Order: sequence, then C-alpha cells, then structure tokens
Amino acid sequence: MIVLGIDIGGSGMKGALVDTESGERISERHRIPTPRDRKPGSMAQVVKQLVDHFNHKGPVGCGFPTIVKHGVCMSPGNLHKSWVGVNIKELFSEATGLPVTVVNDADAAGYAVMNYGLGKGKKGLVVIITIGTGLGSGAFFNGELLPNFELGQIPYKKYEKIEQWAAASIKEREGLTFKKWGKRFNTFLHYVEILISPDLIILGGGTAKNFDEYKEYLTVQTPVIPAHLGNFAGIIGAAAAALHQAPID
Repeated sequence: MIVLGIDIGGSGMKGALVDTESGERISERHRIPTPRDRKPGSMAQVVKQLVDHFNHKGPVGCGFPTIVKHGVCMSPGNLHKSWVGVNIKELFSEATGLPVTVVNDADAAGYAVMNYGLGKGKKGLVVIITIGTGLGSGAFFNGELLPNFELGQIPYKKYEKIEQWAAASIKEREGLTFKKWGKRFNTFLHYVEILISPDLIILGGGTAKNFDEYKEYLTVQTPVIPAHLGNFAGIIGAAAAALHQAPID
C-alpha cells in the first residue's frame, strides 16, 4: 500500500510517499516550514499542501510532536497552547478529505525501526530514543506499541524535564563536546534503565549517526544500538502507523 507519511516538527513539516510493504520511500521528501504561529488551523493547511504536492488520494499517516491519545492532543509541547484538546485526526482528515492516522512522533519513529529496521522481530521491551530538539521515546513490547512513553519528560534537578538538559539541541546550544554531552545522555539512559528495565535501547534521530563519537561514555547495562533509518524514520514510521492502525487511533 502507498501511504503519505508526514513528520511534523516545530520547525518543519516533511512528507514523502512510502511503500508500506517494503518500508521504502518512493518519492523525494518535501518540506514546508511549520507556520510561525504553530496553531491548529494553519498547520492543518500545511498538511493539505503536502497532500496536494504529492497529488495523493490514499491514506495519510502523521507523526505529531506531542502526546496524542485517541487522536487528541494532550499537551502543547513546542506548539501553540491552543492545540490542547484538539482532535488532530479529525482536523487533518477534514482538511485533506482523506483518512488520517496520527501518532506521537517518537512512536512513529519506533514503528519504522520495529517494522523495517533493527527492531524487527525483537521480543521483550524495546525502547527507541529519538535524539533531537527533545528526547522522544517509543516503547514496544513483543512488537506491540505502548503509546506515549514520554521518557524525555522525566524531571531532573532544576529542570522541568531532563530533555532540557540532555537533548541534542542542548549540545548545540551550549557548544558541548560529545564527551560532555555523552555523559549527560548517559545519565538519562540510567534513569530509563532504572525505571523500566528495557531489553534493548535503539537510538534514532540525527545524533544517532554520530554514535561512535559518544558510545564510550554510555555505561548502562542494557544493549544500546543506533538505528539506520536516519531522518526519514519519522516519515516511514508515520506511514507504517497508518497501515497498522496504531492502538491510540
């Protein structure tokens, strides 16, 4: 099945057509900047623009950068506060005239890894950590999604959430070396290990490709490996979520 996968972020909204049988993109990625106001109406129009760009008539899968429960936005995240309580699934379906599945963006990346990447066939509790502006996380038990595992929201010291101290964006903002940032990220992984005892941790997001630069600073007992789907995991996973009808929908 051909599905339009859309990865929605605070700065950009990206889409591509995906063959959900193979997990391969069959089009180039198209990116439109996220509207400055980050409000529901204007972002829904960008989703429609992405659909129109590809002249797509089939299912659409969206990875959304906040907590999503039964298609409803539960937290504003990096978006406008007016998102809270909005049924994203209904809003985007009405804007596009197409069936839309909406999942948390880290869950979408997890779908990609578990269906087409290193997580395929893995049993037990597998956690995918996406390292970017924040620290997203997707959890799967015996291949089944456990939605909205927001481990980056763990409070830490003076910070409201640990991702404000250990995300890749903080590394860039503070000019941290991979050693200094790697030790911060290692602290985060220790909390993950203590709290949920995963069987495997898979890293995604742009910083995963630099794994060799910081792996020596990771001292958790849980195996940690980088994913290989890169920045397209969100798009591919959003398409996969539409195919598999994510439990939160």
